[in-house]
Amino acid sequence: MTDSPAHPAPLADPHLVYDPLAADGPKDVVILGSTGSIGTQAIDLVLRNPGRFRVTALSANGGRTALLAEQAHRLRVRTVAVAREDAVPALREALAAAYGPGEPLPEILAGPDAATQVAASACHTVLNGITGSIGLAPTLAALQAGRTLALANKESLIVGGPLVKELAKPGQIIPVDSEHAALFQALAAGTRADVRKLVVTASGGPFRGRTRAELADVTVEDALAHPTWAMGPVITVNSATLVNKGLEVIEAHLLYDIPFDRIEVVVHPQSYVHSMVEFTDGSTIAQATPPDMRGPIAIGLGWPERVPDAAPAFDWSKASTWEFFPLDDEAFPAVNLARHVGRLAGTAPAVFNAANEECVAAFLNGALPFNGIMETVTRVVEEHGTPATGTSLTVSDVLEAETWARARARELTATTATAEARA
Repeated sequence: MTDSPAHPAPLADPHLVYDPLAADGPKDVVILGSTGSIGTQAIDLVLRNPGRFRVTALSANGGRTALLAEQAHRLRVRTVAVAREDAVPALREALAAAYGPGEPLPEILAGPDAATQVAASACHTVLNGITGSIGLAPTLAALQAGRTLALANKESLIVGGPLVKELAKPGQIIPVDSEHAALFQALAAGTRADVRKLVVTASGGPFRGRTRAELADVTVEDALAHPTWAMGPVITVNSATLVNKGLEVIEAHLLYDIPFDRIEVVVHPQSYVHSMVEFTDGSTIAQATPPDMRGPIAIGLGWPERVPDAAPAFDWSKASTWEFFPLDDEAFPAVNLARHVGRLAGTAPAVFNAANEECVAAFLNGALPFNGIMETVTRVVEEHGTPATGTSLTVSDVLEAETWARARARELTATTATAEARA
């Protein structure tokens, strides 16, 4: 990929600051996915830094209305949005319980477009912490509205890369994934021409060191027992299959405009080094902190300023060992498959991501074995074939490809479950 006149810099560039609404006082922030892991940690950061940030709106799926109401009250937000319209009665009741007599209640938005509406509302920064490709529309809305986008929803960039690149201005996106926030910071150490390769680190998940045969009978409980990170079930299973790392390779390619053959994945069990940049003079700059997402969130919300004490630092007076291992592509084929769909571009990444989401759901429900996740995703990708081009992608193209991929993944999953039942 090369620069075009419309995009003289990568989507994420630490040397550029997109700040059309610079003003004195706290930054107005919208948090999408506020009751999830990213959202709750972002709110913790905001509450500890009231002079820096002010939250104006929250969005959530609607499954945790009591927590959402508590967040709204503590932050004094103007608007609360839920994707599930059937959650509105419970949300109203929770808000009434959280707010005192005479306190004005926030506006409530509901429905599948609610998060997209608040993403375009008046603010400085939108933190997209939604999980899954449903985050694409809010991502596009935030960019279209001219907001700085702190992006934790990697799927929206994966499935809609060309759409995001068409809208994003240089410096408008600040990555919040720990790996991409690390690359973002390390890239500040040199010019773009100095970069030889990006090195994305992976914890290896709970199954590091196991062979493909040894993965055949692992359970859901095994897959959810991540050794270093506390995340939601879908992301945790993606870490176990290393699909998350495949998605991050595609994301790194799109964010930093580095070819796939110059993006490497290494296994680092301690999760202390979050990623590295190797420069042409042989130097490697690594970004390291103890595993804690509040650091990357602080980069996303505060850049170009750093937020003091956002996350814990290392105690260098204590001995520690940091290990690095090559990735086992045979046991964990997800990264190579992701490189393949990333090179195909077009709707291929959307198909990969949608099929994986369906297969993970099937695995969590006991309808698919662990190795069946990638076997099924690979077959769906192969059946999808080669998209004609990635340059004329539309939202309708993405939705149509996702719908087909989900349906085909469910068909294949049902066939697998039937075959296993007969066996």
